[in-house]
Amino acid sequence: MSKSNTEHEQPIDWWTILSDLEFLTDPYPTLKRLQKRGTLHFDPETNIFFVLGHDGFSRIVKAPQMGRDTRKWKGGWNSPEYRDRDPIGYQLYSGSQPQMINCDGDDHARMRGVYAPAFRAQMMSDLAPMIKAESARLIEQLPLGKTVNFIEAYAAPLPLRVLGNLFDIPPSMDSAISKWSSALIRLADIMMSPEQKLEALTAQNELKAYLSEQIALRRKNPGDSLMDMAIRALDDGTLSEEETLTNLVSMFIAGHETTVTLIGNGMFLLLKNSDQMNALRQDNSSMRSAVEEFLRFEPGGNMILRIALEDYELEGTIIPAGAMVIGMIGAVNRDPNKFDNPDQFDMNRSPNPQYTFGGGAHICIGAPLARMEAHIAFSALLEKFSTIELAGTPQWRLDRRNARGMSNLPVRLEI
Repeated sequence: MSKSNTEHEQPIDWWTILSDLEFLTDPYPTLKRLQKRGTLHFDPETNIFFVLGHDGFSRIVKAPQMGRDTRKWKGGWNSPEYRDRDPIGYQLYSGSQPQMINCDGDDHARMRGVYAPAFRAQMMSDLAPMIKAESARLIEQLPLGKTVNFIEAYAAPLPLRVLGNLFDIPPSMDSAISKWSSALIRLADIMMSPEQKLEALTAQNELKAYLSEQIALRRKNPGDSLMDMAIRALDDGTLSEEETLTNLVSMFIAGHETTVTLIGNGMFLLLKNSDQMNALRQDNSSMRSAVEEFLRFEPGGNMILRIALEDYELEGTIIPAGAMVIGMIGAVNRDPNKFDNPDQFDMNRSPNPQYTFGGGAHICIGAPLARMEAHIAFSALLEKFSTIELAGTPQWRLDRRNARGMSNLPVRLEI
């Protein structure tokens, strides 16, 4: 297998591929074909490097020469030319910049340190009863013997309510937060239409305004929620007001969408592999490894980006400072050089070094929570229902380039 395809063969039209409905429905045949051409590709139209190999991506996410600060993307949204050409896009991206996921070094450590204690093992253990209660409440509302959209009835509302409890946000806000989340998740698409940018900017402003109101109210009646942690960091000067709001927005969006896709995609895989679903129902000791295989086999995102902070050599190619590098996670997680039978779903796969939550300093801070939610969500479902079967044609969301999840997963349930 050729290791690099940065100079040879006809250039790949990446952004046409990433918008193609066939790719968005099933990206793996295309990724496999491109991976055979090389594990590192350069797109001359956008000056972006695409990494399709596990080893290369592992190096990228761990290298100190690589970061997440998109202000340093040469020719990107932070350039004067972009600001003049696309003022809406500039407002949107600059408004989402000051947060832990988009900062490096000391700024990243400072912001992440505010929330890291909430995601430690003991804190996760303390959250389990609340997550189980929310799961049980939703399960009791699921109809028997009728077709139900699993995404709308279970996969989406569960993480939304968990987040609501963590931030002490009432259920009456679930619809608004879901709407804001759907608009803002497209920031991860990198390339957005003017209409999508305007919709996302509106959502960003509305969510920040709501959070500002909540901060003012919580100061009068402090507690121990994640919102209160953010307020304390704001008041003691650890975070600025804009950093506080932007990090809260990010945690709402990422914390919701990441878990929706994990639960939805995981159920899709179990429905396609009923023998493994039945084995898991009889003995859920493999649930932990099953969740890891959900993440590997159907990751909830197509792309993870990095920005070269300085020149960096990968597979014999110099990635210049200021270049964007995109890891194609569907290819990374199914790299035949790393995984045996990579296109086979195996809930007992071990080891399973998948990269759906990223890696290095910027590994997803909420990954422990998402994993626990999935563990509880599937354990409760398999314990309650003797039959969970597909009752129609699943439909993937086709309005996003990056976030990969389903809009409709019709199932029928029996006790």
